[in-house]
Amino acid sequence: MTIKKRLIISNILMILVPVVITALIALACVGVIWYSVTRNAGIGFEDSEDFYKASRSITMLVENTLKDISHSGRPKELPGLSRALDKYSMALSVDASGENIYHYGTGTAADGNLLTAVDTLGGEGFVSNGNRELYVRQTEIDGIVYRIALFASPSELSYSSLKIAIALSAIVLTAAIVFSILLTNRFLTKFVFQKIKRPLDILSNGVKQISEGNLGHRIDYGSQDEFAPVCMDFNEMAARLKASVELSQQHEQSRKELLVGISHDLRSPLTSIRAYVEGLLDGVAKTHDAQKGYLETIKSKAEDIDRMLAKIFLFSKMELGEFPDNPELLRLDDEVRQLVRALGAEYEEKGLLLSADALAPATVMADPDQLQRVLINIMENSLKYKTKATGKLIISLQEETGRFRLSLRDDGPGVSQDALPHLFEVFYRADPSRQYPHRGSGLGLAIAANAIHRMNGTIEAKAGEDGGLEIVICLPKAEE
Repeated sequence: MTIKKRLIISNILMILVPVVITALIALACVGVIWYSVTRNAGIGFEDSEDFYKASRSITMLVENTLKDISHSGRPKELPGLSRALDKYSMALSVDASGENIYHYGTGTAADGNLLTAVDTLGGEGFVSNGNRELYVRQTEIDGIVYRIALFASPSELSYSSLKIAIALSAIVLTAAIVFSILLTNRFLTKFVFQKIKRPLDILSNGVKQISEGNLGHRIDYGSQDEFAPVCMDFNEMAARLKASVELSQQHEQSRKELLVGISHDLRSPLTSIRAYVEGLLDGVAKTHDAQKGYLETIKSKAEDIDRMLAKIFLFSKMELGEFPDNPELLRLDDEVRQLVRALGAEYEEKGLLLSADALAPATVMADPDQLQRVLINIMENSLKYKTKATGKLIISLQEETGRFRLSLRDDGPGVSQDALPHLFEVFYRADPSRQYPHRGSGLGLAIAANAIHRMNGTIEAKAGEDGGLEIVICLPKAEE
């Protein structure tokens, strides 16, 4: 259940539960008061008219009873009357020819005065002095004149009891309202708060784990409520943070390798330059040809340093997004064919034979200068790492669904499976000991990967079918 639904339910119950509890208790109090009034409190009548009506009914009942038992003489009791008399707190007195033959209930000192008043009115009727009421009826049965007198007193004690009962009911009702509100509030607070507290504790613990460096911590939250997307976002954030930290660590490692690599790669040509300069100064090269050879070596080493610094500068600008990118529609097969035709002879002299016969027509959107630089970097990589006197680099281009696949496969020594995923990392070389600095600084393939990614393509390294290394470049198709 979502927190929103819980809040709606709690708001409804916060109103409904106290109302229901209050209503039930109010009904109970009313029932108690009504029972007390009608059964126990002794308050039989609301006014004299009620007393008059009840008295007539009872006297008729008494007359019928007297008729039934007149032959048996003086009655000891009148069956069925006590319940009615007790119900209305009434007293009954029956006289026969001036002699009292039956009396039920408790009399008062005012009863004689009320009887005298009735006698003054003719011996029958209804009289009241405010505190005591009297109803008298005379009837003749079998020649005997009976006087039936009914007395009733609205009891002050009963009204006081009623007031007390009402007051107590009001107190109970008020207490019930307060108690029901507090109870409902406590239950509903727990009902809603627990649903919020648990996910907050989970999130708090997750934040603590991340702050302590446990970037692999993930939140396992199974409920489908408002916190579910928050926990999912937390896990995604943690994953991104972990990836960012790992990338930062990788970049830091790359920077360290850069410093080590640059130091080593610069030291080698600089050491050579220094040695040849010292040889010239010490007169080791005495002939003109020897001196010329020394100077050409110094020039070659200086050019190596210049090329390495140029690559570092180029890669830095590409990383910062400051390198110009001018994509245009071009025929990839024609670009490859022209490059091989232009550089084929040069690379063949250096010991690398370029072959580009299987080239399918392909139109892509790419920067021709960057594309040419990518291909030359791969060619240079194959040239530097070849082990045969004359190596081969076979270039092929195929059409696939939505893209073109450009493959450059050489017959060199290849790269181990562990090293393949790292070939495009900055300053990475499969020769970790850097025993062969003349084979490059490890920037060529990193520059190639950066350029291909800017063209919305992919680049990967694979082991060749017959040994060697295969670089596969995939570029999306472009409409002509």
